[in-house]
Amino acid sequence: MSDKTTRQITLAFTGASGAPYGWRLLQCLLAQQVQVHLLISSAARVVFATEHDIKLSAAPDKCQAQLVEMLQCPPHLLKVYGKDDWFSPVASGSAAPSQMVVCPCSTGSLAAIANGASENLIERAADVVLKERGQLILVVRESPLNAIHLEHMLKLARLGVTIMPAAPGFYHQPKGIEDLVDFMVARLLDHLELEQQLVPRWGYQGGAS
Repeated sequence: MSDKTTRQITLAFTGASGAPYGWRLLQCLLAQQVQVHLLISSAARVVFATEHDIKLSAAPDKCQAQLVEMLQCPPHLLKVYGKDDWFSPVASGSAAPSQMVVCPCSTGSLAAIANGASENLIERAADVVLKERGQLILVVRESPLNAIHLEHMLKLARLGVTIMPAAPGFYHQPKGIEDLVDFMVARLLDHLELEQQLVPRWGYQGGAS
C-alpha cells in the first residue's frame, strides 16, 4: 500500500494515568496498517515509565526507532514528532490527518484544547482537527471530576468532540487488566470506523462483527 492511500491518524499520549490504553491502541492501529503520527508529552513519558515500564526517549528520532523495534512495525507507518515541531504535517490544516485521538488525555490537555491554547504540538494538532471539522476523540482520565473539567468537556462536546472517559465496562466478564484495556480500545476502534475483534458488541454472543 502506498503512502498516498494509507489511512492516517494522529495519536497523542499525555500525562494522565492510563498508558496501557494508549499503548494498546497504538498496537491495534499499526496492526491494521494505519499510519500513526505520534505525539508524546513529557509527562506522558513519565507515566509510561511508571505504568508500563517503558522508557521512551525524549528525542523524537530515537523514540521512533525505539518504538519501531519494540512493535516490529514497518518504519513508514510510525512517525514521532517533538512538542515544538511546527513544520510537522499535524500542525497544518492542509496536511494533518482528519482523525485524532488523545489517549490518555489529562485534564491539563483537556483545558488547553478547550481554550485553543496551541502552546505545544499536541494542542496545535487538536486545534487543527477542530478547525478543519475533523474527528477528535479525548480519552479523559481523572477522578473525581470537578466543575471546571466538566465545563471543558461540555464545551468540546458541543463542538463535536467525542469525550470518551477511560471507564471500561464489565459485561464482557473481563478476566484481567488486559480485558479492561481492550474494552476501551475496542470502543475507540469502533468510533474510528476500524475493524476490531477485541470485545464482542452488546447482544452478539458469537464475537465482534
